[in-house]
Amino acid sequence: MTLPRYAFIKANWHSGIVDRALDGFAELIPPAQTDVFDVPGAFEMPLLARDLAASGQYGAVIAAAFVVDGGIYRHDFVAQAVVDGLMRAGLDTGVPVLSVSLTPHHYQETAHHNAIYQAHFVEKGREAAHAALMISQTRAGLDHEAAE
Repeated sequence: MTLPRYAFIKANWHSGIVDRALDGFAELIPPAQTDVFDVPGAFEMPLLARDLAASGQYGAVIAAAFVVDGGIYRHDFVAQAVVDGLMRAGLDTGVPVLSVSLTPHHYQETAHHNAIYQAHFVEKGREAAHAALMISQTRAGLDHEAAE
């Protein structure tokens, strides 16, 4: 039996925080089963997620980003567009696309806030791995039942 492969997309903005999600993910799903893709920012994730999901190579696609208020644009608008796009990618392809895309209400680039969000992203990565495994097992069970 071939183990499922997973695609993990990481936005490069705030990579010191975002990359921790992959650390948490790797605690449950071995890196050998995961292909990692970097994109410039959160806004670029949905298109790549759709393409990776449509490739038929992955049991799930995980997308991680940290969208903060940069003072130039409405970060809540960007975050909503990203999550909507990720959901659409999953629905359009039939492959689960999981979001580890977080938008804090109050973020300051301080050592204290960075430490809090780094730890939080490790936990969110673990949660994404649990979800990916559960979805893969459930879908495998459905496929098995349909074959009988």
